[in-house]
Amino acid sequence: MAALADAMRKGEIPNAEIVLVVSDQPDAPGLELAASRGLKTVVIRRDGRSRDEHQREIIATLKQYEVDLICLAGYMRLLSPAFVEAYQGRILNIHPSLLPSFPGLEAQRQAIEHGVKWTGCTVHFVDDTLDGGPIIAQRVIPVFDHDTEQSLTHRLLDEEHQLYVEALALIVSGKYEVVGRRVLRKNWP
Repeated sequence: MAALADAMRKGEIPNAEIVLVVSDQPDAPGLELAASRGLKTVVIRRDGRSRDEHQREIIATLKQYEVDLICLAGYMRLLSPAFVEAYQGRILNIHPSLLPSFPGLEAQRQAIEHGVKWTGCTVHFVDDTLDGGPIIAQRVIPVFDHDTEQSLTHRLLDEEHQLYVEALALIVSGKYEVVGRRVLRKNWP
C-alpha cells in the first residue's frame, strides 16, 4: 500500500488516486502508514460475523467511496464469490511466487523446500480461485543455496513493490486486454 501511494505521489501511476484504505485489523501497520500520507482509512472488523456479512459491509463502504479498482496488499483472506462478482476484473493481488507455482500461504517456504532455483512475484487479477486469476505481470529472482524463508522474503519485497506499481500503471492506463486467462499489453512501453 505504501509503495503504491508513494508511486502515485511521484506520478508513476498517472490518473490514479487512493480514495480509501480498508483493514479488518485496527492495529494494522498499513493504517498508520496510510494516515501518515494523508489517506482516508476505515476499519471494518469481522468480530464474529460470517465472511459474507463482513464482506458485504466492505462492498457497501467501497461503493460509498466510489472505489473503481481494489489493490489487495496484505489481505490474507479469501474473498467471497459475491465480493469477486461485485468487482469482477477490478481486483488486483500480489503474491510472492511465480504463479501458478506455490499459491496460498508461505510461498517462500514452499519454494525453498521444493528446491527451486528461481522464484519471484506475481500481480494477478483476483477470481474465484486461490491465487489463480489472470496474470498481469511477474518478476523473477534467483533462490540462493543459503537462502532462508526470511532472506528470500526480504529480497522479494523490493521486487514486489516495483512490480505492483508497474502492473497498476498498466491497468489504470487501460492498455491491456484479457483474452481467456492471458493479460495482453496493447501499445505499452
